[in-house]
Amino acid sequence: MNPPKVNEYDYINFLIAAQKTYSCSEAGRVQPESARAAAHEAITRLLHRIEPSSDQLWQEAQPQVRLKQGILVVDDSTLDKLYAENWSGKHGRVVQGINLITLLWTEGDRHIPLDYRFDEKYVDGATKNDHFRAMLARATERGFTPQCVVFDSWYSSLDNLKLIREYGWVWLSRLKRNRHVNPDNTGNRPVHEVAIAATGTVVHLKGDGFVKVFKIVTPDGDIDYWATNDLKLGPLQRLQFAEFAWAIEEYHRGLKQCCGAERAQVRSTTQRNHIGLSIRAFLRLELHWFATGISWYEAKLAIVRHAIRAYLAAPSFVLVPTA
Repeated sequence: MNPPKVNEYDYINFLIAAQKTYSCSEAGRVQPESARAAAHEAITRLLHRIEPSSDQLWQEAQPQVRLKQGILVVDDSTLDKLYAENWSGKHGRVVQGINLITLLWTEGDRHIPLDYRFDEKYVDGATKNDHFRAMLARATERGFTPQCVVFDSWYSSLDNLKLIREYGWVWLSRLKRNRHVNPDNTGNRPVHEVAIAATGTVVHLKGDGFVKVFKIVTPDGDIDYWATNDLKLGPLQRLQFAEFAWAIEEYHRGLKQCCGAERAQVRSTTQRNHIGLSIRAFLRLELHWFATGISWYEAKLAIVRHAIRAYLAAPSFVLVPTA
């Protein structure tokens, strides 16, 4: 049997270099000239052949993280696709797409994806909260003891909060305004009906235990409720953790805009492999940014500049004299 002409690293490098078109056909067209240059069929076979797994991502990310520093962030994002329906925060409605759930490590400067899952309950029977707990369980097996775990209100179920308590970790999460708390031992009522200070108020969260809740009024007048199981957490530390957690939104943007995560022109059966390799491509761009100060966008443009410079030295689209 002949060895494969292309491997996962070839495809990752293609994703980093590509600017707009992320198809197997395009990947075949730009292969270096060689007697064994891979055609698009070989690249398609690659995406069919590899098994979707986040293990390779962890092997590459592990040297870049500090197990006892930084925070872990869990969030999901819908990658626009034509054949599956999921809720999209970007569009504010149900759209056709794949819901990607990511566990990210950050200490403020770096965005390091560690693990990911696809929300496909119809395939594996697992809910987003099941994936949340599975990724945190994997993080404990890998030796993480983060300063905090940050997540949105979707993941603030009692089962999730109790699991994090079992690990002895601090959690910080938004709470929905109708979440029931007991502020003064007089009975449970929705948190929006309770006097909550911006500096934090200790209340009893129904079904869980004592938590500290912060009422944050945004510049446009919206009200957010943040809660933590660390009763000593101050408003400045809460703000820092919340700002660190914003890294996952930047990660989602970079994954889509710079690594073609939702632009693959491939069949649905290979979409998961393409997305997994896109995440690994993002990791390379992110580490390059951290090491050099060159952003993801500038790094990709630098690749194209070589081709433009070569073309300007010998342009081929010129007017031919007719007289």
